[in-house]
Amino acid sequence: MLDAFLTALQTVMTGTHLLYLMGGVSLGLAIGIFPGLGGIAGLSLLLPFLYGMEPTTALAMLIGLVAVIPTSDTFTSVLMGIPGSSGSQATVLDGFPMAKRGEAARALAAAFASSLFGGLFGAAILTGFVLIARPVILAFGSAELFMLTLLGLSMVGVLGGNSLVKGLSACGIGLLLGSVGGAPATGEYRMTFGNFYLMDGIPLVVVGLGIFALPEIIDLLRQNRAIAQAAELGSGWMAGVRDLIKNRWLALRCAVIGCIVGALPGLGGSVVDWIAYGHAVQTTKDKSEFGNGDVRGVIAPESSNNAKEGGALIPTLLFGIPGSGSMAVFLGGMVLIGIEPGPSMVTTNLDITYTIVWSLAIANVVGAGACLFLSKWVAKITTIPYALMAPFMITVICFAAFQATRDLSDLVMLLAIGVLGVLMKRFDWPRPAFLIGFVLASGMETYLYQAIQFDGTGFLLKPGVLIIGAITVISIYFAARHASGSSDDSSSESSTRAKPLRATNLGPQTLFAGAICLTFAYGLYDSFQQSMLGGVFTGGVSAIMLILSGIVLFKLATRQVDDSVNFDNEVTAGYQGDHSIASLSHFIFWIAGLIVSCYLVGFLISVTGFFIAFLLVKARASILRTVILTSTAVVFMAALAHVMVLDLPSGLLQDAVEMPWPLS
Repeated sequence: MLDAFLTALQTVMTGTHLLYLMGGVSLGLAIGIFPGLGGIAGLSLLLPFLYGMEPTTALAMLIGLVAVIPTSDTFTSVLMGIPGSSGSQATVLDGFPMAKRGEAARALAAAFASSLFGGLFGAAILTGFVLIARPVILAFGSAELFMLTLLGLSMVGVLGGNSLVKGLSACGIGLLLGSVGGAPATGEYRMTFGNFYLMDGIPLVVVGLGIFALPEIIDLLRQNRAIAQAAELGSGWMAGVRDLIKNRWLALRCAVIGCIVGALPGLGGSVVDWIAYGHAVQTTKDKSEFGNGDVRGVIAPESSNNAKEGGALIPTLLFGIPGSGSMAVFLGGMVLIGIEPGPSMVTTNLDITYTIVWSLAIANVVGAGACLFLSKWVAKITTIPYALMAPFMITVICFAAFQATRDLSDLVMLLAIGVLGVLMKRFDWPRPAFLIGFVLASGMETYLYQAIQFDGTGFLLKPGVLIIGAITVISIYFAARHASGSSDDSSSESSTRAKPLRATNLGPQTLFAGAICLTFAYGLYDSFQQSMLGGVFTGGVSAIMLILSGIVLFKLATRQVDDSVNFDNEVTAGYQGDHSIASLSHFIFWIAGLIVSCYLVGFLISVTGFFIAFLLVKARASILRTVILTSTAVVFMAALAHVMVLDLPSGLLQDAVEMPWPLS
């Protein structure tokens, strides 16, 4: 074993291997910066170039890309409030508020230092578990995986905002939308309305961008200013590193969480940052700043999502079972270059396994260092007036969403989820809770069905189930204590601080709550149209959530103004009555116009028109600046589409022009 370990180190330190490793890191940096692309798109882009390459050099490029994307995707999460990938969504909650108050440098430094720590920890865990992981992995069956999804849902309690019932209802919306499409047990189509696009379910990348990115873009556009008001952002770099040192035990615990979740096949990396974030909130005494720019809310998810890669490589290498979507593509890359994952990776191919381990460690160091080096300049983006950045960000988001299924319906769904996100943000229906429900819905139903099929209800008495169940109960206890503590704090301080502004016109909130109730009512109705196995999950979720959302609706309909369910950001943020602030619908119509135009005249033509109109009308840019920015954006999108071998939407007009007309 030691011989293989040292041989692998000698291989990694050769000039050729390091050169290809740097190439993978560079590509990972570029991919990670663009919102929504993530590891799957990056690895898919790399695969065609691996043909004929020597296995260890090809692995160097693959590992370089895999290791650095969870680090580089932090840029947009912190600077623009747009998740760079599904694994950096929780970072938005505190990283973006830090950027808005001029602490982007500190947030990025803390994030990159945490990513480096998590990545190295994951590589160390992978090293130690290569020979002992097999019995551990095999101990997790469907029953244990189902309980892990319940553990993930238990985090909703601390991510539920000011109202626990709204947090649970938001989670229910996510569970219901995550169940759209074929039932895992029977294949029956649920809540599809006969639409072919919905039959495969709603893509996660579309939901992540719609629920977080578009609401934040619209909010910044309404304020008509830069993300951060400070002109100099370079003063907090060392402070971010000191934050990691100060919170080292939190980073260590979250790195452990990342390794465990990453190593469990099928659970994937989309939820690990939320579990780590929820753990940070639960185990911290002072929770008041979480969601408003607490650096611990950056350290926790960033430590976990980089450590996850080391954990995810365990089932991928040992059993050929990918722990996430990106690992599935990585697995395909291994097969493509002639490496067969399985038990041979700890016997005859042990040197290759340790080559991967060393490459992972080095790539994390190089990637974090590169991000720290670049971020001093990238962070200055936050001082640019957002009206100049918005059209580019909206275009990139639409481009990234189109990657989901490469169907124009991706853009329509992006707009629909975006509108839902805008309303949830306005009325304080927690979006993190929604996303946790959406991510866990499919796996939760599948694991429950399989557990019952294999063990009946007796699966509840399995030792692993009981252990995870006990951890879940402890998690719920902390959530309940947090809720009661918040309530006590608010009552004890009510005499010394001003009460938050409360909306007196509850009509808009009541209408939204009513729409949520109708959604659950339809989910319940639809479940009765399916067989028992096909409808029991959606029916159960809808029935429970109909009661919870009904409570919210009742409180709003009976005008309980002082209740915590009453929240309207238009009033709290002072937008109501301010005629200098554009309405919420104003910028939604701009985005809708871009999407409709894509249907009519195609993507590139629509982007050109959108850029020109937006820059001239909303940003009040000069004609010269408008031409330069528009040309740059269109050329960039066309080049990116060419590199990714992607046919952008052509639209009805282009289709009609290209259609061969019959000669008469």
